Amino acid sequence: MTAAIAAAIERATGRPFSPRAEHAAGGGCINSVRIIEGRDGRRYFVKTNHARRLPMFEAEAEGLEAIMATGTLRVPRPICSGASGDEAWLVLEYLDMGGRGSAAELGRRLAALHRHTWDRYGWQRDNTIGSTPQVNTPCADWIEFYHRQRLGFQYDLAARHGAPRRLLERGERLMAGLAGFFTGYRPVPSLLHGDLWGGNYGFAHGEPVIFDPAVYYGDREADLAMTELFGGFPADFQAAYREAWPLDAGYGVRRELYNLYHVLNHFNLFGEGYLGQAERMTERLLAHLGG
Repeated sequence: MTAAIAAAIERATGRPFSPRAEHAAGGGCINSVRIIEGRDGRRYFVKTNHARRLPMFEAEAEGLEAIMATGTLRVPRPICSGASGDEAWLVLEYLDMGGRGSAAELGRRLAALHRHTWDRYGWQRDNTIGSTPQVNTPCADWIEFYHRQRLGFQYDLAARHGAPRRLLERGERLMAGLAGFFTGYRPVPSLLHGDLWGGNYGFAHGEPVIFDPAVYYGDREADLAMTELFGGFPADFQAAYREAWPLDAGYGVRRELYNLYHVLNHFNLFGEGYLGQAERMTERLLAHLGG
């Protein structure tokens, strides 16, 4: 496997690459991750998974390239991807993110990323949120997009994973009333990271870096909402973002609507530990609608 990856790095960079060492690296629970170092001192960050996951890696690389093309936030540059035998891989630029940096600068640059827009919601291809498929078929209507391709998709998966009937019925009521959260508000289709929790950013020599994206064009509030779901983003990040691009007054309610997508996804990925949270969020959102 290492030999196949090294050969792919050589083809992608046009330079010989002879591995000298490799070791496991910290990462999420979806992929195996490691660092490969060459005899010339070059290092690369490598993700591996089953060969059937190659499209997931290809979509991630395209997402990183889309963010990189904006010139707003640094991301690890994709080097190559491929498969050998039963394993697929994605090779990324290695960035040393052991230091600290300005969370306020991260906020300002995220606002700049969100200034990059499209004429529709969605993206050029489907990708994944964790390992769950994320459907990005372009759509001109945000409420329809969020109903069918975000909440509706997750509730359908939840039904297959044994979610109780009450949650599913309440979810149907919630989706039927989605327009009530958008009175007087039509979001711009902004380029989003899509999975912006506290484990997906860092600083390389003081410069903010984001990684592991699930990109699409959607309401920028969805990115901001996730930064508040699990914590890890300092107050000066939020303040700097809002100074650069103030949020609509309805964000405080829609924040829970957008985070419900991620909590449902965690239920579908990891099981019943997230069921109660999904139920409570659904109930609060229905109460806002008067039901």
